[in-house]
Amino acid sequence: MANRTKQWIAQNMRELMAQKSVEKIRIKEICEAADIDRSTFYYHFQDKYDLLAWMFYNTAFQTDIRSVESAAEAIARVKKEYNFFRTAYEDSSQYALWSYILEYFVDRYVQEAEQALGPDAIDEQLRYSIRMFTYGGVGMSREWLVSGGKMPPERVAELMFQSMPENMRVIFLPEG
Repeated sequence: MANRTKQWIAQNMRELMAQKSVEKIRIKEICEAADIDRSTFYYHFQDKYDLLAWMFYNTAFQTDIRSVESAAEAIARVKKEYNFFRTAYEDSSQYALWSYILEYFVDRYVQEAEQALGPDAIDEQLRYSIRMFTYGGVGMSREWLVSGGKMPPERVAELMFQSMPENMRVIFLPEG
């Protein structure tokens, strides 16, 4: 039931985002559109940015970060919901969605590296490479989407993986 409620709130947020920018949408409007009270909203989400992060996560982040094919599928899901993601990426407010995305992927790559190498093996250079790769990947994905998403998702994923630094490549793409 909780997941259905979250999906309902998310659907109403998508509809509001079709009408106005994220920074102009208020919690009160989301609650009115979804016909819920504020306590229901806050039971499921901390704020509208937490809602956006949940929406983004459930559309784009269900991916194997070691697989070009899985990344391409995630990018295709993003393109399918073009209006939502474009609006979310255009948000430049204090808690912009892309900042959540950056930290999500940095944390995910660090966790994967720790599993592969052990927590004590993650040095300053690897952490820097992970942040650099993640910031570049999110930035380029944002640029791709905001400019119309003309390049095929498969090509975006290929270019992203080809751009991975060597010290990450040996961990995340050992066969490649």
